[in-house]
Formats: sequence, C-alpha cells, structure tokens
Amino acid sequence: MKEINKKAETIKEYFFITIGALLVTLGVYYFKFPNNFCIGGVTGVGIILSNILGGKISSGTIVLVINTVLLIIGYIVFGKDFGVKTTYGSLILSVGLKVLEIVNPMDRPFTNEPVIELFFAVVLPGVGAAILFNLGSSTGGTDIIAMILKKKTNINIGQALLATDIILTLLTFPIFGMLTGLLSLAGLIMKSVIVDNIVEALNLCKYFTVICDDAESICKFIINDLNRSATVYDARGAFTDKKKKIILTVMSRQQAVQLQQYIKKNHPEAFILITNTSEIIGRGFRGYL
Repeated sequence: MKEINKKAETIKEYFFITIGALLVTLGVYYFKFPNNFCIGGVTGVGIILSNILGGKISSGTIVLVINTVLLIIGYIVFGKDFGVKTTYGSLILSVGLKVLEIVNPMDRPFTNEPVIELFFAVVLPGVGAAILFNLGSSTGGTDIIAMILKKKTNINIGQALLATDIILTLLTFPIFGMLTGLLSLAGLIMKSVIVDNIVEALNLCKYFTVICDDAESICKFIINDLNRSATVYDARGAFTDKKKKIILTVMSRQQAVQLQQYIKKNHPEAFILITNTSEIIGRGFRGYL
C-alpha cells in the first residue's frame, strides 16, 4: 500500500511538473520570442543570439542546444546526483519550443499592445516556474549553471544570476530599441516579484495559537477530523491568574476554516491567533526529509 501511494505521489508530481514546464514554454514562445522580451535566462540568450545571427538560427533552436549542452555538463559534474526533475523540466521546455516552431510558426506578436503581451510573457512563465520550484524542479538553463557554480566556487550564486539577467536585459536596449528595452526591464522586475509571491501562495498555511481552558476536545478534533497534530502548553492568565492551555498547530487554509468554526461553536471563550506562514519544515509539510 505504501509503495502504491509513493507511485501515485510521483505521478502527481510529474503531472504538475509537466503543467509548469508547459506554462513556461507557452509564455516564452507566444509572448517573449515574438516581442523580443529579453528577461534573462537561457531564453534571453536565445533571443539575443538569434537576432545577432540575423534570424538564421531560431531562438528555440538556440535554447534547445544550450540546454542540451548544460544537461550533459550537469551529468558530467554531478553524475547520478544530477536532478531528474530538472532534466525533465528542461527537456519539456527545449523540445516544446522546437515543436511549436514547426507546428505553429510565429513571425509577429499576437497583438499591437506590447504591455498586454509583456503581462503574459511574465505571468505564464512566472506561474510555471513557481510550480516547478515548489516541486524541486526547474527548466534547466541558468539553474544548472547555478548548481555547478555552487559546487565548484564560492561565488554568491543569487547575485551572479541576478547580474547575468540584468546584463542580458540591458543588451536589449541597443539591439531592439528603447521601447523593447524598457519593457524587458519592467518584465525582469515583475518576474522576481511574481515568482516569489506565487511560491509563497502555493505553500501558504495557517499557524494557530489557541489559548483556552480545555485543550482536550480541540486536540481531538485536530487529530481525528483534520488529520493534523498539535503541541499543548500549560499557561497562566496574567489578568485572571487562572490556569490556561495553549495549543500550537499548523494546517492548510481549508482545514483552518474548519478549526476556526469548531472552536467558535464549541469554545467561544477561547482566544485565537492566526498567522500566515509558508516556510514549514516537518512531517506532513514541505521540506520534511
């Protein structure tokens, strides 16, 4: 039974990795490439090199070649420890871009509204990247470079990748003009904000601090009905000097609504503090080893 559940969880993970990688692929191909929005990463390199080469080699082909080379280098450097999920996400993006070039060639943007196109060029890959990041995957490219740099050097990887993205974005100005350059710069700023916020939203849980007289029935509800656990402390009211119980527990937003309703109905005298949290490490939550 445990083996079946593990396989089901793996299938579920790869399903969402596929969805995330496809969102990145669609956003890049239909909105970034036609508008020359260079917002860093391997796709930005593909856009710039394709233009420098006079369009003789497509952006999708360049991305495919670069990601393939980086995957090979990744396996040489890390061997069997190299991320399977990253390889899978990278292949979906690289092959997907090439397939779309053949099936549905794009020689111009969908609309004459670059701001709207920029929105989708940032949001679709941003949502996709957040899904991938949340599952420990990525679409390769600069992420593979970051993995190699982390192992081989003492370089601050976050700053190095940010600097690379900024340089690629600034190159858009002399190559594609002021409008495209400014939009690309705006897209770079939007990208970091969107990805961070989406990752946080995907992992958002509710942290409860419940101060009450009787913790037993509340804990039973948490354990039996919500399939969660809790920690209970003995406490004393500063004003009344009466003995109290403090319950600490963390759960999903849906479960939080149920707990809140239960306490409100059965323990109206209880004092509840509810805090949003997205970084939880422990059994039953993201980050448990």
